[in-house]
Amino acid sequence: MATDIDKELYTKRLQPYQDEIKAILAREKTMGKMIKKDDSGSGYKRLVLAEDMIYLATLYLAKQRLSIKILKRKNEDSLNEARKALYKAIIQLEEIVTDYVDVPFSDYAEQVSHIKNLTPKQRFYLMRKLGLAINLVTNAYGENTKWKWSFVELLARYATISKNILDLKDVTENGLNPQSPDYEVAILHLRLTKKLLQKAADQYREKYELATSSGTSEDFRRAINYLKALRRLHLILNERNEAEEVKRKAEIWHDKMEKDSKKRRADRQGR
Repeated sequence: MATDIDKELYTKRLQPYQDEIKAILAREKTMGKMIKKDDSGSGYKRLVLAEDMIYLATLYLAKQRLSIKILKRKNEDSLNEARKALYKAIIQLEEIVTDYVDVPFSDYAEQVSHIKNLTPKQRFYLMRKLGLAINLVTNAYGENTKWKWSFVELLARYATISKNILDLKDVTENGLNPQSPDYEVAILHLRLTKKLLQKAADQYREKYELATSSGTSEDFRRAINYLKALRRLHLILNERNEAEEVKRKAEIWHDKMEKDSKKRRADRQGR
C-alpha cells in the first residue's frame, strides 16, 4: 500500500504531465473552433490535432507507468483517457481521408488531395506513430480486459486510415519507381498497410468465432470486407497471385458465414 510519502512524490512527478495534457486539451478546443469557423486547410489542421491526440495518449500512458512505479497500482482512469485520445486521433484522420474500406481510390482521391503537401515519408511516419501508440495502450490494458474486442475495431480503423492516407495514384506512378526518392518509404508503407488489412480481417474473424456475447455475423462481414480491400490493393499493385489467394480466402469465409447463418436460422425454427 502506498505511503503518504509515495503519494506526495507521485503528485510532484505527475505535475509536468498534467501541465502538458492541459495545454494539449486547450489547443484541441481552440483548433476545433478554428475549423468550425473556417474549414480552409482543415485537412492540415486535423493532422495537427491527430498528432496532438497521439502525443496525448502517450502522456496518459506516462501517468499510468508512474502510478505503477510509485503507487504500485494501475491508473485505470489514465488508461481510459489514453484509449479515448487514440479514438480522437482516428476520428480526425477519418475526417481527412474517409473511413472507406473496400472502394476504388477514385472514391476518396479528392479528400486525399486536401493534404497533398504531406510527403510520403510524413504519411508513413504518422502511421508508424499511431500504430506504436495503439500497441502501447493495448499492451498496458493486458489480455484480460473488457476492452479486448473494442481494440479490434480500433486496429481495423487504423488499417483503413493507413490505406486511405496513401496517394495511390502517386504511389503507383512515381513511388514504386526504384529511382524515386520515395521508393523505400512507399514499399514500407504498402507492406505495413497490407499487414494491417490482413490483421484486421483475422481479428474480426476471431471476434466472430470467440466473442460469444458480442461476436456477430456483422463481424464476419467486416472481416471479409477487409480481405476484399486487401485484394483490391494487391490488384492496384499488379500482384495477381496474391490477389487471387486473398480472393479464394474471402470466398471460403463467405461460404462459412452463409452456412453458419443457415444453421442459426434452422436452430431457431427448431425451437
